[in-house]
Amino acid sequence: MRLASFNVENLFARPKAMDADEADATTRRAVLTAHARVSTLLAQPSYQGVEQEILDNLEKLGLLKSDEGEFARLRKMRGKLLKRPRSGPVQLVAQGRNDWVGFVELKTTAVDEVATENTARVFAELRAEVAVVVEADDRPGLHMFSQTLLPEVGAEAYEQVMVVEGNDERGIDVGVMVGDGYRLVQLRTHIFDRDEEGVIFSRDCCEYHLDAPSGARIVVLANHFKSKGYSEKGDPLGAKRRGRQAKRVAEIYRGLLEEGIEHVCVAGDLNDSPASESLKPLLSVEGLADASEHEHWDWNHRRGTYGSGNEDAKIDYLLLSPALRAKQTGGGVFRKGVWHGPRTKDPWDLFPTLTAEQHAASDHACLYADFTDL
Repeated sequence: MRLASFNVENLFARPKAMDADEADATTRRAVLTAHARVSTLLAQPSYQGVEQEILDNLEKLGLLKSDEGEFARLRKMRGKLLKRPRSGPVQLVAQGRNDWVGFVELKTTAVDEVATENTARVFAELRAEVAVVVEADDRPGLHMFSQTLLPEVGAEAYEQVMVVEGNDERGIDVGVMVGDGYRLVQLRTHIFDRDEEGVIFSRDCCEYHLDAPSGARIVVLANHFKSKGYSEKGDPLGAKRRGRQAKRVAEIYRGLLEEGIEHVCVAGDLNDSPASESLKPLLSVEGLADASEHEHWDWNHRRGTYGSGNEDAKIDYLLLSPALRAKQTGGGVFRKGVWHGPRTKDPWDLFPTLTAEQHAASDHACLYADFTDL
């Protein structure tokens, strides 16, 4: 069995600010940083002490004087966030999350057609029997991708495609595509899990229960942790959220073992490095092994999984229970769909169709692990 995990960064529509044709690198970073920060601040129970920071980030997004900016939009369903007088400064009138209902969303643009085809080529070349898809738009979209795009690049469509809608207002979810004799037999969502601070998961930690041809039960925990954001000043609120998520995933994992399920994989984009404090509650679980530590793992030029692939950019994971790790035979990092720019020092291979940044399948490399007797 081959098990893969790939953050596709949306299949058909991506944030306009992330489109190389719409925004340069400086603008992209500024917009994404402001959006990540203001979204975190607006989710807080109280805005006391961060009022000016909220206004500053809304201004960076072009939303201080209007609900419509070039790259972002302020969505309001109930209550009032701002007061915009004809003269004088804009005022923050909401005192906390309970005073209004709404959010700041990034405007989207259609993904370049070649980029979507290159995403399909990643799945086609790897041909994993079980593929975790991070940032799937929705189930109909992922099903259409499987049924139409995969055959176009010479691969068979997956027999089973599933996405459970999560907690992200942008509709970026964690899904799975399954085929070649493996059967999806049960789902468990954790979008409603709470702790003393509120809802835990930014998207979901969805349990996908599979029956293998051998008769073994395999459970894949598909995850997409809270974004680290793009600020160079750190991300204390995001790190705290990721810590809560890591703790809860560890609890879910232990619960599955207690049920007698031996073959468990925690997969997906955890948005932090192995040395981070936020992931420690999960990465320190006894017996839970990182697939990349296998002796036959192929790092493919870099030891990271995101962007330029530097070691501190290892944010995507396949974590294996002892029984699953015992059956691992290898695996690696597939980078052909990730643009490396004009890099001349030890560049990785690209698809021949990947000739410009906008044609990249994703900023994330795809991870895969191979197993025997499953």
